[in-house]
Amino acid sequence: MTDFLTAAEAARRLGVKPATLYAYVSRGVLSRGKAEDGRASLFSADEVERLARRGRPRRPAGAVDITVQSAITEISGDRLRYRGLDATRLAVSRSFEDVAELLWTGDLPAQSAREPWQARPAALVAGRAAQAALPAGTLPLERLQVIVPAMAATDPLRLQLDQSAVLAAGRSIVAGMVECLPSAVTASAGEPIAGRLWARLCDRPASPGLLRAMSAALVLLADHELAASTLAARAAASVRADPYAVVGTGLGAVSGALHGGASLGAEALVAAAGSPDDVPQVVAELLRRGEKVPGFGHFVYRGGDPRAVVVLDLVRQAAPKSGQLAVAEAVLAEVRQKSLPEPNVDFAIATLARVAGMVRGAGEAIFAVARVAGWIAHALEAYAGDAPLRPRAVYTGRPAADGP
Repeated sequence: MTDFLTAAEAARRLGVKPATLYAYVSRGVLSRGKAEDGRASLFSADEVERLARRGRPRRPAGAVDITVQSAITEISGDRLRYRGLDATRLAVSRSFEDVAELLWTGDLPAQSAREPWQARPAALVAGRAAQAALPAGTLPLERLQVIVPAMAATDPLRLQLDQSAVLAAGRSIVAGMVECLPSAVTASAGEPIAGRLWARLCDRPASPGLLRAMSAALVLLADHELAASTLAARAAASVRADPYAVVGTGLGAVSGALHGGASLGAEALVAAAGSPDDVPQVVAELLRRGEKVPGFGHFVYRGGDPRAVVVLDLVRQAAPKSGQLAVAEAVLAEVRQKSLPEPNVDFAIATLARVAGMVRGAGEAIFAVARVAGWIAHALEAYAGDAPLRPRAVYTGRPAADGP
């Protein structure tokens, strides 16, 4: 029988802090098991001993480890779990609102107890006015970035940071972000968030199958451990920024081309090909310019992004004869023929947006609205702490000069 060590024992044997031990897990240096109660972490004594003899692993050039203890999301291998529950199963069985409540409280709500999320009337007036002043053609994510601070200005209790107040703010922020976006299709405020967001991003009614894909995408994008926007949001919360400011911070980071903004590049890739026959040339031109094919590969998932698998399968089931889906499938085939990485969730939501006929930049908006659930969850953990999140830098600049 294999002997196991607790986290404290493994860290002591390796001569590292517990945070470093878990950084080894996230980098694939050590594997981790769970005790029978599912809570305590266990480590193979043999594996720890081999690592101790080999010495501490060196970081890749430019890599930085920032490890935060959290009970929200676990990424292990190619599996994603929220509060211990498989996110891919939740995506096809529960709504985005249910999963947000799970992330925030640790418990899935009873189906019969759920009430539609609503924003305050004053917040809707301010948010709609703020985004309406933007130029035509402004992308949905850019509109969201002005909607949130406008809503914040109408909430005199936004600095109340007890759990019940933060939960209420989170529900109101998500509902307000969605309902303040311009809409060509009427959607009831009593509908789930997925249906209301669809009406803001698409001028045609949702088919049941594609709406299921939208709902699944929201669930799967709700949190992803300490992604860049979540780290930024959590840092803001750790210094007691209010929930609106936390979400605003996350929205700034998520727009980056290497984060939530990656779906915009994937949308452009699919849009550049008028038909499946055009795909080889489109992909070849990207590679000829030395660019990566957007929407493929992932820093965390080496064997393929499980979120992409779920969303793409739902889109295939909902619209098997779609011309845009045929183009996306041709992109997948071309990339695989060249032995490039597997698709990630950015490509999946870009495919959903193109098949559904959504506005340009819809994938970014789906990503951002979904990730608010995770930002609020991490804010709640940070509010419960007693110290700011303050990483240290390793100075590599000019040496100190002697004398005056």
